[in-house]
Amino acid sequence: MAKKNNSEMNLWERTKDWFKNDGSYPEDISLNIRRLWHYYIGFIVFIVIFFTAISAGLLGDMPSFEELENPRSNQASEIISADGKVLGTYYIENRSNIHYSELSPSLIEALVATEDARFYKHPGIDMRAVIRVASGLVTGGSKGGGSTLTQQLAKNLYPRGENLNFFSLVLRKFKEWVTAVKLERNYSKDELLAMYLNTVDFGSQAYGIKSAAQTYFGKYPHELNPEESALLVAILNAPSWYSPIRHPERAKERRNLVFSQMERYGYIDEAKRDSLQATPLNMSKYGKMDHTQGLATYLRELLRLELKEWANTHFKSDGSPYNLYKDGLKIYTSIDSRMQEYAEKAVRKHMGESLQPAFFKHWKGVKNAPFSRDLADSDIKKIMEDAMKRSDRYGRMKRAGVSRDSIFKAFRTPVPMTVFSYRGEIDTIMTPWDSLRYSFFYLHAGLMSMETTTGAVKAYVGGIDYKYFQYDHVKMSKRQVGSTFKPFLYTLAMQEGEFSPCTQVPNIPVAFDMPDGTIWSPENSDDAREGQMVTLKWALANSVNYISAYLMKRYSPEAVIKIARKMGITADIPAVPSICLGTPEISLYEMTGAFNTFANKGVFVEPNIVQRIEDKNGNVVERFVAKREEAMNEETAYLMLELMKGVVTSGTGARIRYRFGLNYPIAGKTGTTQNQSDGWFIGITPDVTTGVWVGGELRSIHFRSITLGQGASMALPIWAYYMQSVYNDPTLNISKGEFTRPSRPLPYDLNCSGAEDETNDKTYEDEF
Repeated sequence: MAKKNNSEMNLWERTKDWFKNDGSYPEDISLNIRRLWHYYIGFIVFIVIFFTAISAGLLGDMPSFEELENPRSNQASEIISADGKVLGTYYIENRSNIHYSELSPSLIEALVATEDARFYKHPGIDMRAVIRVASGLVTGGSKGGGSTLTQQLAKNLYPRGENLNFFSLVLRKFKEWVTAVKLERNYSKDELLAMYLNTVDFGSQAYGIKSAAQTYFGKYPHELNPEESALLVAILNAPSWYSPIRHPERAKERRNLVFSQMERYGYIDEAKRDSLQATPLNMSKYGKMDHTQGLATYLRELLRLELKEWANTHFKSDGSPYNLYKDGLKIYTSIDSRMQEYAEKAVRKHMGESLQPAFFKHWKGVKNAPFSRDLADSDIKKIMEDAMKRSDRYGRMKRAGVSRDSIFKAFRTPVPMTVFSYRGEIDTIMTPWDSLRYSFFYLHAGLMSMETTTGAVKAYVGGIDYKYFQYDHVKMSKRQVGSTFKPFLYTLAMQEGEFSPCTQVPNIPVAFDMPDGTIWSPENSDDAREGQMVTLKWALANSVNYISAYLMKRYSPEAVIKIARKMGITADIPAVPSICLGTPEISLYEMTGAFNTFANKGVFVEPNIVQRIEDKNGNVVERFVAKREEAMNEETAYLMLELMKGVVTSGTGARIRYRFGLNYPIAGKTGTTQNQSDGWFIGITPDVTTGVWVGGELRSIHFRSITLGQGASMALPIWAYYMQSVYNDPTLNISKGEFTRPSRPLPYDLNCSGAEDETNDKTYEDEF
């Protein structure tokens, strides 16, 4: 028998009395051991029952399998351009989900190295970390973090509210464990990482990695470089504390800690770590999500109002209506982000660099500026008081119960404020009353551009700056259209077959007997070729009022209104002769759509912006198809294009050629209303029809001279700047060729060759 060593002998000496001669335990020892086994088995059973009860929801609500398959979070609805750019979002939490394939590898590496180095090895709960934390609690040493990324995801997806006592906190932690294990069973590691990054708060109203990448760097998640990835992971720890905007040094220190973690776990080497840590923060692309900033601000607000109504009448599978701010809808629009940007730059270029400075200079030192000089002081006072009552400041004070006298006094008390200028916002001290007068000095503009054959709206600019001037001058505003109404008259003439572009008519006054017994006779803006026979092409090109009156008398206001309705005009048009000069008030949206009919071979196609709406899972909820109606035959439409080409070639729109150098096939029409209150230009090309309006907030705000205030000066340059950019962008594939001719040959001389009085076409002399 082998000799026992001292430790074995001591152990034997201490325990030999426990056994009977037959080697069995004494009864009291046996009882204690059985009790220990009972306790152990009982503890295991308790743990099993406890976690089973948690999983079954007996100790409080737990997410179901269906909820795990489709985790719920407030997701922003996105407005997406035709070329795939996110134009803006509607949200309670600015969150948009992405897939793992859309994540930068450096972002994944930074996240795992910093938040959960053993992420790929544990099943949702890292027992090694749990034991480390527990021992730290017992010994008082450093305990570190024990939650895995999956546990943090469980907490983000299924928060249990605020708990105030220790038992509730412990129970919540156990619930997170169970949820984490369920998540691990239902999703791959890659899916869990994407889900986690979709749910976290990055500060600056950015929820989820997609919003964060856009907000901080103006990028998509797959475009993030290592420095940007590390900074976003650093922010996660405490978004306010480590904000790179408010606390850049603190954020950089935390970012560099992320690099150290990446080096520690082998994602980068030491040299790479040192190089990255030396990189300064670059927040030049930071742009906190704001509905007043970015592309297509006016359009986004228009769609927000329309989509809220749509959501109330469309329902999810559970029977509840869609929520624009929570359900992560994808709204695919026809807007082309490139064309939208060109349009906004064109508006800002002309208005900021040319027209607005000219308007300031024009009214400098003039009494009652910028209001018309024929307004009485009482008229101006009423205008100002009405503007005051529409202001947010007035509304807030009124709701707070402030008296009328106190409100008026407050509006005449100087206060610090920020006001608009084209050179950037100006911080100043001014009375709110004076700020209203200041805002009236600014002219406004609208632009809409649409694809001729489909009606798809490619660019939509509702004003000069949405932050300060939020009224939409494309669809919401209705202004007198001036001479842009005249093509409706000429369409009648072409459609009836009695006239061609080269038909000559007398350029003489025309009188109308009015119902009240008076006689109304419009006048020309100048005496060019007055008393002579002129072609319709020349008359439209030079916007001759006598000829418009001639056509109105030959047909009737009712006939003109009928053709306008076929071309999509729904605005109220009184059946009076004066509409031949453009007195109706119509939106730029409807006018552009109507003019597009000429390029679309006589078929009106309703301007359409939203193409389809998808839910957050990519299922198409609804598709939208533009309404179409044949308004005229293709021969009439082509004849009208020929007429309006004359406007650009030698008429009121000729500066498109000689000043802006656009020598492609273009048809169009300028428009100027009484007192130069409204300036219009609607231009047509084979591929796109674009309308522009410019004017003051009120009709009493305008230039005093036709030289500055005509449509060719106010609106046309915006169209030209826009189309210069569009034509110069080869990626847009905009046609520079001719308009498509009708399938049947036309029996007319469309060139009106030779002198006006030598044409072989018909003449109509002295009919009236």
